[in-house]
Amino acid sequence: MEEKNKNYPVEKEMETLHVKEPAGLYIDKYQLYTYADYLSWVDDKRRELINGVVYDMLSAPTRWHAGITINLAFAVKWFIKKRKGKCKVYHAPFDVRFPKNGETADDKIYTVVQPDICVICDPNKLDGKGCIGAPDLIVEVQSPSTATRDLREKFNLYEEAGVREYWVVFPRVKGITIFLLQENGKFDEGTTYEFSGKVPVSTLKGLEIDLEELFEE
Repeated sequence: MEEKNKNYPVEKEMETLHVKEPAGLYIDKYQLYTYADYLSWVDDKRRELINGVVYDMLSAPTRWHAGITINLAFAVKWFIKKRKGKCKVYHAPFDVRFPKNGETADDKIYTVVQPDICVICDPNKLDGKGCIGAPDLIVEVQSPSTATRDLREKFNLYEEAGVREYWVVFPRVKGITIFLLQENGKFDEGTTYEFSGKVPVSTLKGLEIDLEELFEE
């Protein structure tokens, strides 16, 4: 297993971010939208809101993307069940809302995302609509259309919200970069694991993810 810090060449995974208007809706680029607006959109397209801006989730995940997500979510869920833990694991589509200034009404929330995987250990953050507040662990599996957003907008969002552990998975190069929240409220520089070996999950002490099993097709 090769382990290193943030000099990981993520640029080759990144493409220009495209923001598209939801089909059948008029989106005013000068208007900020809320979770209440989000709930009113009744077509079958998946979207996210980041600080009121609409981001269309451009296509369904690839087979490989879906397989990695399932492998990781299963490993986490099995570990929690075996340990009889209280944390819950969810995979997309699952809404995570980030309120600001204690404003939890739907029309006061301007950010809602659908991470590929999230782990929530505080049951008070769960309701019938999903999660409200920061999950303990978030995993985003890279695809060309989401790379820029995951490494910039979402990185900043998750850091500000207080997500304790953020994983970015790079399927094409079989690597993972993990960012851990520090006492100063900022993510560290990130630790990268590649190809083989086991990766520790800080949020769930004792859990290690086997990279070869994670990336097997």
